[in-house]
Order: sequence, then structure tokens, then C-alpha cells
Amino acid sequence: MSTIHGFELVREQDVPEINSRTRLFRHVKTGAELLSVENQDENKCFGVAFTTPPTSSNGIAHILEHSVLCGSRKYPSKEPFVELLKGSLASFVNAITFSDKTIYPVASQNLQDFYNLVDVYLDAVFYPRITPDVLKQEGWHYELDAPNQPLTYKGVVFNEMKGAYSSPDNLLYRYTRQATFPDTTYGVDSGGDPEVIPTLTYDEFKRFHETLYHPSNARVYFYGDDDPDERLRLMDEYLSGFDRLDVDARIQLQPRFDEPRRVVFPYHPGDDASKEYITVSWALPEPHDTELNLAFSILSHILTGTSAAPLRKALTESGLGEDVIGGFDSGLRQMMYTTGMKGVPVGKAEQVETLVLDTLRELAENGIAPDAVEASMNTVEFNLREYNTGQLPRGLMMMVSSLSTWLYGGDPVAPLAFEAPLTAIKDRLAAGERVFEDLIARYLLDNAHRSTVLLKPDVELQARLNAREEDRLAQAREAMTEDDLQRVIEDTQRLRELQERPDSPEDLAKIPTLTLADLDRNIRTYPIDVSQMQDARLLYHDLFTNGVFYLDLGFNLMALPQEYLPYVTLFSRALLEMGTEQEDFVTLSQRIGRKTGGIRPSTLTSQVRESADSAAWLFLRAKSTPDRVEDLLDILRDVLLTAKFDNRERFRQIVLEEKAGAEASLAPSGHIVVARRLSARFNAADWSAEQMNGVSYLLFLRNLLTKIDNDWPQVLHYLENMRSYLVNQQAMLCNVTIDGDNWNGIQPRLDSFLSALPSAVANWQDWSLTSSDNNEGLTIPAQVNYVGKGASLYDLGYKLHGSTKVIVNYLSMSWLWNRLRVQGGAYGGFARFDANSGVMLYLSYRDPNLLKTVENYDNTGRFLRELDLSDAELTKAVIGAIGDMDRYLLPDAKGYTSMVHYLTGITDDKRQQFRDEVLATSQADFRAFADVLDQVRDSGKLVVMGSRDAIDKANAAQPELLQVVPVL
Repeated sequence: MSTIHGFELVREQDVPEINSRTRLFRHVKTGAELLSVENQDENKCFGVAFTTPPTSSNGIAHILEHSVLCGSRKYPSKEPFVELLKGSLASFVNAITFSDKTIYPVASQNLQDFYNLVDVYLDAVFYPRITPDVLKQEGWHYELDAPNQPLTYKGVVFNEMKGAYSSPDNLLYRYTRQATFPDTTYGVDSGGDPEVIPTLTYDEFKRFHETLYHPSNARVYFYGDDDPDERLRLMDEYLSGFDRLDVDARIQLQPRFDEPRRVVFPYHPGDDASKEYITVSWALPEPHDTELNLAFSILSHILTGTSAAPLRKALTESGLGEDVIGGFDSGLRQMMYTTGMKGVPVGKAEQVETLVLDTLRELAENGIAPDAVEASMNTVEFNLREYNTGQLPRGLMMMVSSLSTWLYGGDPVAPLAFEAPLTAIKDRLAAGERVFEDLIARYLLDNAHRSTVLLKPDVELQARLNAREEDRLAQAREAMTEDDLQRVIEDTQRLRELQERPDSPEDLAKIPTLTLADLDRNIRTYPIDVSQMQDARLLYHDLFTNGVFYLDLGFNLMALPQEYLPYVTLFSRALLEMGTEQEDFVTLSQRIGRKTGGIRPSTLTSQVRESADSAAWLFLRAKSTPDRVEDLLDILRDVLLTAKFDNRERFRQIVLEEKAGAEASLAPSGHIVVARRLSARFNAADWSAEQMNGVSYLLFLRNLLTKIDNDWPQVLHYLENMRSYLVNQQAMLCNVTIDGDNWNGIQPRLDSFLSALPSAVANWQDWSLTSSDNNEGLTIPAQVNYVGKGASLYDLGYKLHGSTKVIVNYLSMSWLWNRLRVQGGAYGGFARFDANSGVMLYLSYRDPNLLKTVENYDNTGRFLRELDLSDAELTKAVIGAIGDMDRYLLPDAKGYTSMVHYLTGITDDKRQQFRDEVLATSQADFRAFADVLDQVRDSGKLVVMGSRDAIDKANAAQPELLQVVPVL
């Protein structure tokens, strides 16, 4: 068989579903497999994946994922990954540890940048510089500053996983997988258990890489419009240096359970110890059968995909819990289906399990409503054909799909070619086959391989975890001689010195980068036509959307008195999830699923650029095929004019779901919570966002539950009033994205839709900010902190200049990365600047420190003042800023982004001026910005989220630094 650059062609296949030609190759010398997906997508994607099944919860796969990016043979700088990010136009750069695999994907629209990314990543995974010090930094190490001070653990992954283990939702997912597949690699935690991570040794760590990061265990993936032959040539350069190795990285199948199993785990509940979590899960067959795989995806949507789905509805209306959880997982060696509830009163979890089984039995015996099947079939098919991956590159998501079979010896193209299995399911339904009822009966009800996981509150858990950690450290210290302790002290100091030592100019110069000549000096523009339709504003974007009509129906929240703002999210859900005068919410939900590509609410809040005005909007973001536009507009008309809000129990459940979601997001999204709380102090737009989605909203929801029970007429009055304030043509806009030919036929229908809506002079409101001016300590049951400090630079006299974008990005990838993550052990540390509001924020994520982090924030101005930035480093910083500004957008995102620019006063002229200033950024701009950041040091406000103990310790060190605000 002939070869191309050392590869033999295994098979090729055109996949019209993704407009691509696929070719599967095998590298002759090493056995590495390569999937080449060839199409016209300019957002090129590359990835290399390794099967990395761990045998313990010491985090070895996760720590290695971090560590291989800390220097390599060709690129010996400490963190070429970070240096690359500083000066890349990448649309995606990351590495991801799954339960049984680790992937290293990158994407870029610029060809040279793409090749640069590929080269750095390949050298990183095959030739990394994984020294004992790298393991200490990224994994764990003992830290000791003096013989009389306490011994502690430090490490990036160690603290990252402390954050992960602070989230009950995160724990529940991990425990559910482990309970369902206890005798396989899924029975341990690939991310790492903080109690087990300190058992990982360097020899084990090094051996794991030598064995599993070998080309014989690699699956390589390319996607996009780059040269297919060059893909093979690039890979052969790396792979040809290796010989084939017999790597046994097979994922073992879990032996079948003879009977269902039940497992109980504890979690730290914070101040409310009255709620439990429960999941009921089934092990399913392997994912190779694409028809079964797709059928279960559809069944999962039928059962729990919408508020009207029969299993979700039964659980919700039972009152047994606050929200339904679970879903279908096809990313494991054996597929899994899970359902359950969070917020279940203690002692009632068993009733949830019984209700799940009873509901499934009723559906299997009596059948699923045909409209429910049709709605889910249409929704899943629409999603498959649209393939809207949001901000993530399509190529990356296709890689993950391919690995769901490829990793386990199956066909990597099969998950991408959905037409045949979809048609087969449709044909079976048309023939009268009970497709989904039979799935329930065979794979769920008659399947003894079922696990039930109960997460029970344990208020003493965190104290026990802390005590066990202190005991392990005490035992370790007890076993050390004085010489051992001195070595730990010396190692601590040496590691810090190593972390603080800058890379040599020679090493930095080896990292490939673009030049300013590679950059487009002009902004990317998106078509927009602004006009009136009836009494509403109309924004139209003439863009090719592959036959999808996108409509963002906007309602100006500045028409609302401020006391209504906490109701906005609830009101938007009530419009779509409580039914209308003509149909109950089940029928409405099924109608949306059958007739459209979906309708979802979202909010936009921002200051207007160079103005004191705020933009605050509620949107119903809707989409359909052109032939279904009339159906879509009929639905929107019905929900806006005739939605019924008077079902108290249904509204109460929506509030419970919102509360459960807000509480669940605190630990995994702590930096966002802190950022929102901080920003709310400085302007009306950010304040309104906090009222609608922040800590204030969570506190409001808790009070609202009591109000629903005690004063329902008043709550109903608020909802009805909101409709009169917002459903008003003169407070509305229509943002349309579709090509001109389709728009011509849709335009009169949209005009007719608007003509049926009320129109009256809008009464714009002035909101008075009610945020605290104190530094705040938000308390949650967490083992790590989220530390924020910020100020409004415009209030401090700063005038907007594009160089700020370059400087803030640079700070995130240099000073803050080194101080907070590399040296401090936090999972993340970064700066953010909002050019519209002028709000400058420092933020940390899963941070073991608090006051030390604030000290680092306060020294940022000094860092800039002392910075000696080479021309090469400055160029990289500019390129990185441009890359951040030129993010790849799908058609709907282009239309939405154009609308946001319009609503927030960002004209193309202003965008071009800002870009020109970015490109012209000088070292003098860096030094001048130091004075600005000194003002943030002196007058900035603090918001910290973490444990009560951590906040109390900070207040003991600096009395009355933080006002305690209990959150969870």
C-alpha cells in the first residue's frame, strides 16, 4: 500500500451532513491514527488525544495535562503555552482531562498561527520538560517557610480540585459515575481527590507519561481548510522519531450488576442542612451503535429536555425537590443515563427514586404522547443540522464526538454522519414501532445495572476534612528529621526562586509568533440596516445562515421601575413555561419543539460607550427554518399577549429551579459571582445585572418563596404589570439575521406580527443604585477563595485608550498568572477591563490565598512601572489583544454582536480608532497605566467569596476589612 508522508490511508468518506470529506490514516511506523476532516471552514482545528485511564484518584492524568505545557525540547521556556497565548490569534487553546482521555486542542483562523500552535503542542505532549519541580508546581508539594511555621500543601491542581470538591453538583456527577462503574477506571477520579493527590510520586508521574503519551496511543485530528497533505507532513516530522510501542490503555467494561445498588456520600451543605441530592443511573451499551446512541439522545430530551417533558414534569410537580438533574452521557466506554433531583428534603429521596421508576413504567406501558415525540425529534434534528456550537469551534466539538467511538476502537466518522441513523428512527416511528417506549423497557426498567446515589448533608464534613489534612501534615512532619525539614524549607525557597526567575530572551525567542504585518489593520464589520417596523426598531443583518432565520426580540428594561428587576429572569421563563390562554404549558412547550428551532430568554446589560446612559434589555432569542417563520411568530404572539401567570405552583417551581441553579453556580463560577457583585457598585447597567443574576437575585429568590405562599396576589400583580411595561412596540426591537432572499419573504410576516402588539409612549425609568459601599466577604462552604478588587477608572479620571486592552491582557498572562497561579497555587488569576463602563477588576479563581492575593493586586502598578518590555514581547501582547478582539463568530453571533455594538454606542469609527490605538501601543503606555492602577490600589473595593473561616482570618489580620455576608 502506498504511503503519504509515512501514513497509509485506512478509509475515506464524504460526510454531507457536515459538508466535509473525511480520511482516516494510520502512521506506519508508530501506529498513530489521524482523522483528517477537510472542508471550507476557516476556523481550523487540531487536536491530539491520548487514552489516559487512571488507576487511583491521585490526579495523575490531570496533573500531567497541566505539566506537559510547562516547557519542552524545542521550547524550553517555563510556560510556552502561556507565552503562546500572549501573542496568538487563536480562537481556542486549551487542554482537557476527561475520565479516560486527555485532549490537547487548538484552533485559529490564521494559517501561520495555526501551524505555530500545532508545533508547540506537539513538542509539548511528546517531548515535555516534566521535572520534579513541575510536578510540585502543578500537582502538589510541601511548603514551609521556617521551622516554627506550619507545614502546608501547595499546588495548582491540588487547589483546583479543592474548589471542585466544594460543589455538591460536581461531587454528585463524580460519585454517580463512580457508583455506576466502580470496577473500572471510572471508579476513581481522574481530576484528583485532594485527599489522595499528595500520594502521587514523581516516578509514577514520569512513567505515566512515558507509557501513555506515546504516538502508538495517540489519535490525531485535523479539521478545516488547511492543506490536507501538510497535515500529514507535519505529523510525520514528530512521529517518525518514535518506534511502535505496545501500549495497553484499554478501558475495561464494567461487569453487569446482578441487582441495583445504592450508595450514600456526604457533602457540606453550608447553613442549610435540610436538603439532599439523588441520582438514579443506568449503565447502557457501548456507543458504537450510532442509531441506539442517537435514539437515547432523543429519549433523554423526551424525558427531561424541557419543563413539559413527562419525567421532568412528574418530578417537578411532586414537590419532592427543587430541580431535576441528569441526562444522557455517551462519552464513556459504556453509555449512561441519569436522572434525579437536587434540593430534596432529608428523608424523601427514596420517594424520588420510586417516582422515577413509576413514571418510566407508566410511559413504557401506556405510551409517550405523539406530540412529545415529534417535538423532541424536531428539536434534536434542528440542532444536528444547525450545529451551532456557540463560542466553541465546530471542529473541536466534532473531535469530541469522534472520540466517543474512536477511543474505544470504533469508527470515528460514524458520530458525524447522523443522516442514516436519524432516517432509520423516523422510518421506525412511521411504521408504528414503539421506539422510545421499548428503549425505556429494555434499557432502563429491565436493566438491573442501576445505581442510586444519595448525597446527604453533613455539617461537620469540612471540619473533618480540615482535621484529616492537618493530621496528614502532622504525621508527615513527625516523620521528618530536622534535616528533612530544612530541605523542605530550602525546596520551598528554591521553587519560588525558580518561578520568579524570568525566561532567557534566547528561550523566549524560540517560541513561534506572528508579526504585526500578519495582522489585519482594519476592523471586521458586519452588515446592519437600521429602520422602523411599525413602532419598533428593526435591525437587519444580511448574512448567510445556511437556511436558519434568527430573531432576537428585545424588550427595553429601562421601561421597568427598579423594584421589578429581580423578576426579569422569572418573567421571561414564565412567558415560555406557564402556558397561554389557549394551551397549557405542556402543549405550548411541545408546540415550540415541533414548530421551531427553539426560543430562549437572555439579558444584555452594559453602559453605553462614552455616555452616562445604560443599555438593559431582555431578549427572546428565537430561530426557525424559513418555512416555519409563521409558526414561530404565532407562538411569540401568543406568549406575549396571552401567557397565563396565575398558576402559583408552577411559578413556585420555576423559582425553586432558579434558586437551585443560582446556589449550584456559586462554587464553580465564583469569579463571575464576585465580578458581578463588584461591578454593581459603579454603574446602573452592572447594578441591574446583579439584581437579575447575582447574589442579590439569590437572596431575592429565597424571600420570594415565602411571598408566593403568603402574598401570591402581589406576586401575580408584578408579573402582569411587567407585561404591560415591556410588551410595547415603542420599548421593543427586532434583531433579524438571515440572507436577503429569505428576508424578502419573511419581512411582511414580521410586520404583521408587530402590528398585533400594543404601542404606547414608553416611560423611561431612572434607577437608584442600592449596592453596599463596604468591602464584602461572601461566605459559602468552600475550601478555596474567589478574590476580587476593582474600581471605575472613568470615575478616577481615566480616558479610554486602546492600549488598555493590550496591557490588561498582558497582566493576566504575566504578572497575575505568575503571582496567583504559579507561585500562589490558585487555579486562575486575571484582570478584566470593561471599555464601556470603565470598570477594572482583578479576580482570582479557586485561590488558597486571600490577603496575599490582594497584596499582589496592589503591587500591579509597581510591576508595570518596573517592567522592561522588549519589542518582541510588546509585539506579542499586541497580537494577543487583536486575537481576542477578532474572535471567530458563527452567523447568529455576528448578527447579535452587531446589535450589541449598535445598542451600546460602539460605532465602526470608534472600533477602528480603538484598534488603531491597540496596534500603536507603546512601552510608554504600559508605564503610564501604572499610575492608574495605583489609584485602584488606593480606592478600589474588595469582594471576596470563600469560607467563613478564611474571611474571619482575614478580618483578624486586618480588622473590619470585610463585611460578612452569608450566602450559602
